[in-house]
Amino acid sequence: MTVSVDPNNVTPPSPLRARRWFTLIAVMLAFTPVVIDMTILHIAVPSLTLALRASTTQVLWIIDIYSLLMAGLLVPMGTLADRIGHRKMLLTGLFVFGVASLVAAFSVTPWMLIAGRVLLAFGASMILPCVLGIIRRTFEDPGERAMALGLWGTVGAAGAAVGPLVGGALLEHLWWGSVFLINIPVVLVIMPIIAFILPKKEMVSPGKWQISQALLLIVGLIGLVYAVKTGFGGKEPFVIVVLALLIGATALTIFVRSQLSVSQPMLDVTLFSRPAIVTGVAMAIVTSGALAGVELTIAQEMQFVLDKSPLQAGLFMLPIMIAAAVGGPFAGFLSNRLGLRTVASASLLVASLCLLGLARMDFHDPGFIVPACLMLLGLSLSIGLTASSIAIMGAVEAEKAGAAGSLEATGYELGAGLGITFFGVALSAIYMGALVLPAGVPTELADAARHSIGDTYVLAGKLPGSVAAALVTAGKSAFSQAHAVLLTAAGTTIGLLSAAVFLALKNVKAGH
Repeated sequence: MTVSVDPNNVTPPSPLRARRWFTLIAVMLAFTPVVIDMTILHIAVPSLTLALRASTTQVLWIIDIYSLLMAGLLVPMGTLADRIGHRKMLLTGLFVFGVASLVAAFSVTPWMLIAGRVLLAFGASMILPCVLGIIRRTFEDPGERAMALGLWGTVGAAGAAVGPLVGGALLEHLWWGSVFLINIPVVLVIMPIIAFILPKKEMVSPGKWQISQALLLIVGLIGLVYAVKTGFGGKEPFVIVVLALLIGATALTIFVRSQLSVSQPMLDVTLFSRPAIVTGVAMAIVTSGALAGVELTIAQEMQFVLDKSPLQAGLFMLPIMIAAAVGGPFAGFLSNRLGLRTVASASLLVASLCLLGLARMDFHDPGFIVPACLMLLGLSLSIGLTASSIAIMGAVEAEKAGAAGSLEATGYELGAGLGITFFGVALSAIYMGALVLPAGVPTELADAARHSIGDTYVLAGKLPGSVAAALVTAGKSAFSQAHAVLLTAAGTTIGLLSAAVFLALKNVKAGH
C-alpha cells in the first residue's frame, strides 16, 4: 500500500525515522548481491571463455551487456519507484535478480549467458535506485546522511572488491556457473527481511509514470551508449554506429523537450543544473570505469601471465577489499569535518598516484609495495565513490530521491560498461602491436592469436609443445606491456578528474 503526500512535506514518517539504522542495514543487504555480481564475473572470464568457447567479442558482451542495459533502465526504474513505492519495486527486483541468476548459472552457450545477463540487468536496475532512494528519504539530517551513505559505500566498494575473491574461491572447487548460483540463497534470505523491515505505507511522488517517456529515455540512452562503445571498439560498420548515435540523440532530444513542457515530468532535467549532481555523476562514471577496467586487467594478468589460480588471483586483490571496507564511513566522517570538496579531490589524486605507481611495478615480485599500493588504491577509490554519493544525494529533495539515486547508479553502470569496453579494446589493440609471434606459428593462424591473450592460449593448445611454449611466453610479455600502458592511462585520467572536481565543488558543502 502506498500513499501520496505533498512534495513540500519531505519529513519521513516517525516510525521510519525511529528505525532508520535498521532500515539502512536492510537495504545494504539488498544491495549486496547486486554489487558482488558486478565484479565476480571478472575472475571467471578465463574459465568461461574456455568452457563456452566464447570469442573475444562474445566475452565483452557477456561482461558489458549488464552495464549497457542498466544505463538505459536505471532512470526509468528510479522514477517508477518514486511513483509506486520503493518497497514494492525493491522486492520485485530481488525476485527477478534471483531468477536471472539461475538462467546465467546454467547457461550452455555464450548467447544463453548473455540472455541471463540481460535479465540480471532488469532485476538490478529495480534494486539500485531504491537503495539510494530509501537512504535519502530516511536520513534527513545531512550529517547522519553522510555517515549512512558512507556505510552504504562500504558495502558497494567492499562488495565489488570481494567479488573476485568469492569468485576465485568458488572456481577453485566448482564450475564457472557457481559465481551466479551463489546469488540464490542470498536473495532468499534478504527478501523476507526487506518485507518485514520496510513499512508498507510509504511516501510516493504524485503523477503517472508514462511508458512512452520511459521508452524514449531507454532507447536514447542505450542508443548513445551503444554508439560510443561500438564506435570506440571499431567492431561495427561506421553506418551502424552513426545510425545508433542518431537514434539515441533524437530520442533523448524528444524526451528532454517533453520533460520541460509537462507539469509532472518523469525526470526533472533541471537537476543537471546543479553542480554537485553533475560533478557527482562524472566522478561515478570515471572512477567506477577505472576500477572495473583495472580489476579485470589485473585478474587476467594474475591468471594468464603469472599462472595463478582464480583463488590466488582473488587473494592478490584482497588489499583492495580490506581498504574499501573502511573507506565508506571514513569518507562520511571526513566530509563532515573537512568538506566534500577537499575529500573528493584529494581521494582521486591519491588513487591517480597509486595507479601510476602500479603501472611501473613488477607483479612477479610484489613484495610489500604492490599490496600497499593496492590497499591505498582501494581506500581512495572507496572514499571517492562515497563522496560522489554524498554530493548527489545531498543536492536533491526527498521526493526526488529515486530519480537522483538512479542518476548516480547510471553513472556507476555507465562508467563500468565504458571502462570495460575501453580497457578491453585498448588492451586488445596494444596487445596486437606488442605481440611478437615466434617461428613455427602457421601463417593462417597468426591473426587469430593476436586478438587477445585468451586467443593466444587457445591457439597454443593446437600447436606442438615447443612452439606453444614460445607463443605463450610471447603472449605474457605482450600482455604485461599492455597492462602497464592501461594503468598509466587510468591514473592520468583520474588525476585530471581530481583537478576538475576541486574546481567544480568550490561552493558545495557535504550534505547540501
